[in-house]
This record gives sequence, structure tokens and C-alpha cells, in this order.
Amino acid sequence: MSAVSDKYEVIVGLEVHAQLSTQSKMYCGDSAAFGAAPNTQVSPISLGHPGTLPRVNRKAIEYAVKIGLATGCTIRRENQFARKNYFYADLPKGYQITQDKTPICEGGFIEFEVAGEKKRVGLERIHMEEDAGKSTHDLDPYFTLVDLNRAGVPLIEIVSRPDIRSSDEAYQYLTEVRKLVRYLDICDGNMEEGSMRCDANISIRLKGDTKLNARVEVKNMNSMRNVKKAIEYEFERQVELMERGERLAQETRGYDALKGITLSQRSKEMAHDYRYFPEPDLPPVIVTDEYVDAVRAAMPKLSRDLIVEYTTVYGLPEYDARVITDDKDTAFYLNDLLALTKNYKAASNWLLGPIKSYLNENALEIAELPVKPQTIADLIALIDAGKTNFAVASQRVLPELVANPTESPLAVLERLNLLQSSDEGMIKDLAVAVLAKYPEKVAAYKGGQKGLMGLFVGEVIKGSQGKADPKLVNKIMGELLAS
Repeated sequence: MSAVSDKYEVIVGLEVHAQLSTQSKMYCGDSAAFGAAPNTQVSPISLGHPGTLPRVNRKAIEYAVKIGLATGCTIRRENQFARKNYFYADLPKGYQITQDKTPICEGGFIEFEVAGEKKRVGLERIHMEEDAGKSTHDLDPYFTLVDLNRAGVPLIEIVSRPDIRSSDEAYQYLTEVRKLVRYLDICDGNMEEGSMRCDANISIRLKGDTKLNARVEVKNMNSMRNVKKAIEYEFERQVELMERGERLAQETRGYDALKGITLSQRSKEMAHDYRYFPEPDLPPVIVTDEYVDAVRAAMPKLSRDLIVEYTTVYGLPEYDARVITDDKDTAFYLNDLLALTKNYKAASNWLLGPIKSYLNENALEIAELPVKPQTIADLIALIDAGKTNFAVASQRVLPELVANPTESPLAVLERLNLLQSSDEGMIKDLAVAVLAKYPEKVAAYKGGQKGLMGLFVGEVIKGSQGKADPKLVNKIMGELLAS
């Protein structure tokens, strides 16, 4: 940041569009599945044929209530829909059915951490609407190709207040939103597939000033990194304009990820251009107190709840709890594992150590791990019982269990002849032989070089072909060196 830029602060509000993971579309029964052949998931309703009538997707209502409860919103009891009139080349009706003055969720907030500090961003609203289709401009030299499979897919739009003050805060805000929708199982959060997209409203002002200046809306960004880069570019661009005394235009811009710049698309004064009016074909949707209570009762624990549970009930370090809860499936795997073992820290260590390493090396998600929590619990029990040690279990046994997930850890140890020995006589004989082999190092150890204990222990374990219990080896070696 330049000295000139340091005089200014950036003001950001984000609009996140999240496709809801319903089986059918928002206002008709067409499939909402991703990845089908173009224009195969359409019907007279989604194609906007005359005389067709919409119906509201009940599951979309439930999902909207879930995200509202998770973010502390007020849930509207009488929900009306509106027509947003706008030229959509890929929405055949020529208008979008959305919510204007009656969003299902109002208020609320998103909390996250940036550089170790807690930040709370307020929400203006969360409302329901339908997605448009997808236009492709680069497959045909003369025509734009339109795929209407996405037209009518349910969306929620999460609109923040202009509380974000840096690109890093915006990145963490989006990370938290994606985590929330994944924990609630209402959206997969895959921005690269377009199921979560973001518009950023960006303006600047002199530090200490309180008024809001004209804002730029950067539309339809499909990665958190692009949102971060667009905010950084816009901040510098707007500072340069203001320093030259030029007027900042309120406009819509697009982000060119290859060039790392934003480009003007159209001027935008106010949203009244859309000529909203009540949707005449949809009656109000009434959300009762009993319905909201039922949705609340069925909601899963969120990452913030699990962090508290892991640290207070199971005594895990906060670092472990935060890293594990970053991913819903990892947290749920740990939940299953914690129910099967009393060695809670060992459970956490396995997830953050060997299991995480295996998944990273093989580009897999934990849902694809063939080794079940019960098998890891059995492995922890064998280590605690002295039948094996962590090194052998993680380096030798785990790969075998991945290849043969129905085999038990004990069977693997027996098959590979790796069961740990607690035979004190055998271990003492090996220890005596090792000390006799290194008389100079024994003298150095007794002279103060205590780090040599690792050498002696390692030689004993090597001599036992990895079967000697390291704890017992340390104990016996310590007794021999002290005599």
C-alpha cells in the first residue's frame, strides 16, 4: 500500500448467491442437479411458456430458515414474492421471481477471525430467488450458446452490511459463509462450479470520515481469491481517481482474473430500474413459530458449537478444534471417533497427522477414506495397550488398512509380524549388547551428552526388528546407564 493509499480505507459489502442443494428447482419440479447435458432439465414452467404457474419449493423455505437461524436473523412469518424485471437472455420468462421488500431473513451477522482478532459483519437480509441459465460465449464464433438447466435453480442471496474493511476480511467472511452452508448441508459451496458466487460492493473514503461514497459493484466472482484481488485492485483504482479529483461513478464492473483488473460494464444508479412488483401467481408463504422451532431442533451442530465441545468436553487444544472444524466431514469423522475411544487427544492427532497426510498426498477428501473410525479407534487401543507404537501404526499399519479396509489392525500386525514385545528379558539383553557396542558413547552420555539416549534406544528397537516397546526400552536403558 502506498503512502497516498494509506490515507484511505476501503468499505466493502458482499452479496453471496448460494445455490440450494434441493432436488428440484425453486418454482417447478425440474431437476436441479449439476452436470447434466445442456437443456435437458427443463419444462414448460422453467421455459416460461404462457399459462404455466409456479409453485414454491418447500425444501428451499426450510434451507432459508436454517441459514437465518444459524446467523441470528429474524425470520419473517409472512413471505411474499416479487417480479424483478430485467433483460435475462438466459431466463426465458424475462423476469426473475425473487423477494423484494419481504426477505425471509433480516438482521443477523457472520463472525470470523482475521489475524487472531474476532470480527462481526452484520447482515442486511437473506432472501430467496431463482437462478438464471448459463450463457457461453467462446464455443461458437458467431453465436452465444444458452444452457437453461440452471434457470430456476433455488438461490439464497446473503447481503452483508458495508462492515468489511479489507480484502483479508472479505476472504475470511466468504470462508465462514461457505463453512456455514456446508455444515447446514444446504449448499455444497463449490464456487468453481458456480454454486456459490459473489458480488462485491466497493467504495473508499478518507480515514476518519463517516459518509459513504459512490460504490462500484463487481459482479459474479467465482472464487474467494478473485474477490480478494478485485477489492485490492478497486481500492487502488478508486484512490487514484480521487487523488486526481475525478468523480467516482456508481457502476457495475466485471473482474478479469487473467489480467487482475476490473472492467466497466454499465452505469448503475439505483435498483429501482428493476421495476419490482408483487408476483401475482404466488400466494404468500406463511412460516409459523412451530415450523421455525422444528427446523431449529433438527439443525446440526455448527463449527462454533463443535469448537466449544471439543475444547471443554474432550479437552482438545483450541488449535486442534479449529483446524478440524474447518471441514465438516473431518469434524463429523472425529465425532464418530470420539464416541469410540477415551483417548481423545490421540483421536485428534490421528486426524491432523497420518490421516491428513495420506489425504493430501493422494488428493482425497476424508469422505473417500476407506478406513472407518472404528478401525482407527482399534488402532489407538492397540497403541495404548502396548501392542504397537505410533510410528509403526502410522507408517506400516495404516497403509495396509487403506489397501485392505476390512482387515483389523491386530490382524495386520500379526500378518506383518509387527506385534510389539514387552519381553523385559529380551529387551535387556539387546540393551546390554548395544551398550557394549558403543563404550565411547556410553562414556560421553555419562559425561553429560544425554541426547545419546535416542541412539541407544533406536539401536535396541532396530535389533528387535521394530517389536520392542519404546517406553520399556527407555526405562530399561535408563536403569542400565544409571548403574
